[in-house]
Amino acid sequence: MKVLTVIGARPQFIKAGPVSIALRQQGIHEVVVHTGQHYDHSMSQVFFDELHLDPPQFNLNAGSGTHGVQTATMLAALDPLLCAEKPDWVLIYGDTNSTLAGALAAAKLHIPVAHVEAGLRSFNRSMPEELNRLVADTLSDALLAPTATAVANLRGEGVSEDRIHLVGDVMYDAARIFGRFAEHRHALTRFGLKPKGFALATIHRAENTDNITRLRAIVEGLGLASQAIEIVWSLHPRTRKALVASGLDSQLPRGVTISEPLGYLDMLQLERNAAVIVTDSGGLQKEAFFCRVPCVTLRDETEWTELIDLGWSRLCPPTDGFAISAAILSCQGVVGQPATPYGDGNSASRIAAILEKTCAVGAPCSF
Repeated sequence: MKVLTVIGARPQFIKAGPVSIALRQQGIHEVVVHTGQHYDHSMSQVFFDELHLDPPQFNLNAGSGTHGVQTATMLAALDPLLCAEKPDWVLIYGDTNSTLAGALAAAKLHIPVAHVEAGLRSFNRSMPEELNRLVADTLSDALLAPTATAVANLRGEGVSEDRIHLVGDVMYDAARIFGRFAEHRHALTRFGLKPKGFALATIHRAENTDNITRLRAIVEGLGLASQAIEIVWSLHPRTRKALVASGLDSQLPRGVTISEPLGYLDMLQLERNAAVIVTDSGGLQKEAFFCRVPCVTLRDETEWTELIDLGWSRLCPPTDGFAISAAILSCQGVVGQPATPYGDGNSASRIAAILEKTCAVGAPCSF
C-alpha cells in the first residue's frame, strides 16, 4: 500500500511527523511531496531536521505568489507526479494552498483523499483557509476529524457517516512524542528569559498582516504590554515584510524582542515557560493548551472553539492596542478547565489503521 503525503507549510511538517512514524510502523509505504509553499530554512528544513523526518522525495518549489498562482503551480506539478506514483491514498493536512492543491489534483484523477484536521470551521469565508478546508472536505473520502466539534460540523453539512472518523489531534501526538526533546533546548538562555516572566507572540495571518489598521493595533498592543512584561515576538517572513513596508518596524519598544522564526523544539520550550501566548495561529492556540498556558487569540473568531469554552483562550479582535494589552496582562495566571478535547495522543496510529483498513475492505484504492 502506498500513501502520498502532500505538505508545504510549517504546521504541516509538525503534523506529518507522528503520522509518518505511524505509517512506517503499520508497514505502509509513504511518498512525501513538499510543495515548497514555505521554503525558508527556518520555516521548512529545520522541522525535518529537528523531528528526524526523512527528506521529501519530491519538492515542487512552488514558492510564494498570489493564491491563484501558487495553487496553479502546485496543481501543474502534482498532476503528472500522481500519475507516475499511482498512490492508494493522497494524504493532506489542514487548510493551506498545499491542502487545496493536493485535494483537487487527487480528486480529478479519482485517487482517494484523506484529510487530517477535517471539519474545522471558522464560518468566515473571507479567510482563504476557510475556503481551502471547505473544498478539501468536500473532495475527501476519509475525513479525519480532530474533535467532536469538527465531527458535528461535518454532520451538520450532511456528510455521510462512513466518511467521518474522529481520530483526535495529531498536534497533541507531536507535543507528546517530541516534547521531551524541547527540555534540552537553549531558547530561554539565548533570549535571557525567566520562566513565566515573558509573553510569546506570533502573527502571520493575512487578515492581520495585510491590514494596516490591525497590524498597527497589534504593534501598539504588544508595545503597551511590554511595559509590564517582556515580549518575545517570533516573526513570520510575511509579517516582517509587512512591518517594514508600513514603517511599523521602527515603532517597537525595547521591551519587545524580535526573533527570526523559531524551530519547533525551541518554540515548545518557550511555550512551556511563557506566562501567556499571543497569536493568530490555530496550531499555537492548541500548543498553548497542551502546555497549560493561557492564550490571547488575535482574531475575530477561531476554529478551536473548545479552548474558548474551557477558558484557556480568549478572543481579542486586533482593532485596539489598549484592548490587546489589557487582554495580555489580564491573562497571566489564568487557568482553564481540565479537559481532553484533542484525544489521547494516539491519533496518528488511528489514521494509519483507518487508511489500511479502508483499503482492506475494498475501497477504490487502486489508481
